Amino acid sequence: MTAVQSLLSRWKRSAATIRRVCHCIVMLILVLTMPACLQAEEPAAEKSPEGWWIHRRKSEFQAGSTEIKVLLPAALEPGRQYPVLYVLPVEANNEHRYGNGLAEVQRHDLHNKFGLICVAPTFAHLPWYADHPTDKSIRQETYFVKEVVPFIEQQYPAERHARSRWLLGFSKSGWGAWSLLVRHPDVFGRAAAWDAPLTMPRFDQYGAGQVFGTQEHFETYRVLPAIKKCSVLADAAPRLVLTGYDNFREHHITAHRQLEEWQIRHEYRDGPQRKHVWESGWVKEAVELLANLKTGP
Repeated sequence: MTAVQSLLSRWKRSAATIRRVCHCIVMLILVLTMPACLQAEEPAAEKSPEGWWIHRRKSEFQAGSTEIKVLLPAALEPGRQYPVLYVLPVEANNEHRYGNGLAEVQRHDLHNKFGLICVAPTFAHLPWYADHPTDKSIRQETYFVKEVVPFIEQQYPAERHARSRWLLGFSKSGWGAWSLLVRHPDVFGRAAAWDAPLTMPRFDQYGAGQVFGTQEHFETYRVLPAIKKCSVLADAAPRLVLTGYDNFREHHITAHRQLEEWQIRHEYRDGPQRKHVWESGWVKEAVELLANLKTGP
């Protein structure tokens, strides 16, 4: 090999090394600047024995892992998008002392009857659907609105407008359903509450203190004052459903009277009295009323 050939051979090897190094640098830059949600694939969903899908999640807005459970209509039609019913839990994590809302929806076949994608998220702390004033790991409102809802609409054939996002809850999650709609009327179109403490005056009742933190912060979440200030609800098509009771009838009566005084249309049923659990028979009526708000947003 001549000196010239030897020099060319070394140059080619050096050039190849430089190209490899440059390629590695470029790939490193792409990874470092890539949004966190794209740096790793979503963990595969698991099918539960009951027949719904379970997505396990980690979020900076929740202390520890959470789950998003999804019950789909039996036959999804190609090209069709579906309304989403968010079945809001009343307990932390996977506790079921008060029953299972998703199981109750399934028992009445409501997901098939009304063509609904039904979603039940979990929360690391007792869910009051609010953000703690200082603890970033207790941001339930932010987690639900900014992560759960977008996740469902990215993963499933969900309709993406307010009138097709429905909220269902009782007790603290009934509070949460109305609170979320009133605070985000451009995101959620319909909300049903059953036996909910809608006129609760203090931040430290029913375990709410761990989420609201202070009375001052709680005041920014009180449901009825927020409804009064929500101008889009006045004289509009009904978007709120209020049914039945066990422990909180007086709260419901007061809320109903206030909404009538403020000329906010809503569906109201004073009773019957039922046991304060998911399975006492109220879910079917509440979902039917939500589905029949045909003039909603």
